[in-house]
Amino acid sequence: MKAENLDNVTSEYLPNAVTSIENNLILNWYPQRMVERFGRCQSLLDLGIGHGYTPHLFNKVCDRHVIVEGSQLVIDLFRKNSPDFSGDIVFSYFEDFETDERFDVIIMGFVLEHVDDPAFVLDRFRRFLKPNGRLFAAVPNAKSMNRRLGVELGKIDDIYSLNANDLALGHKRQYCRDTFRAEIENQGFRVVHEEGIYLKPLPLPVLQTLPDFEANLQAMLKVGIEFPDLCVGLLMEAELA
Repeated sequence: MKAENLDNVTSEYLPNAVTSIENNLILNWYPQRMVERFGRCQSLLDLGIGHGYTPHLFNKVCDRHVIVEGSQLVIDLFRKNSPDFSGDIVFSYFEDFETDERFDVIIMGFVLEHVDDPAFVLDRFRRFLKPNGRLFAAVPNAKSMNRRLGVELGKIDDIYSLNANDLALGHKRQYCRDTFRAEIENQGFRVVHEEGIYLKPLPLPVLQTLPDFEANLQAMLKVGIEFPDLCVGLLMEAELA
């Protein structure tokens, strides 16, 4: 996403946004899954503050934590709410970021669907990864069960169409499992692990009417790990090829 457009989508990253229930669910889940994969590391580079869920978690599992964020509004809100945060926040657009450092882990959590040129961003940040480092990336899944149902019901005209929620969040594209893997591997990485994020069979208003709503959400997260093709999001771990 171009710099001048970043601040225009920040309303969806504020508390009480329409999407906050599922954002809270997903954004507290997938970072934990990443940490389970890499454990503790010396240095971690994170692209974007987003909703502010991930910085504190990642900050606890590394000695050196750098976040690159292109919206000053998001930075200001995060610093206001997290005055004790000890990581470094660099105000820079991903496309312009430069550093002489090399990192053990680079995180692109729901980033590639936002930027104008995902291949450029992946290629650029490949230079900042240590030879034995790991890249973790997560994106929305165009072929999720709920989107497939949306096509069948005429709610969206094509599996890759951007709906109102996508546009509100500043999404530029939808990925499926194949296109996501190709995006990563075409830029000099090798995918070593992949899993699904949140197997959602029904719209949220319907799910909210079910008994044990919270327990059902947790079950859908756990079951979704093994069914990436049908999940709301896709998580991949990659190394340098």
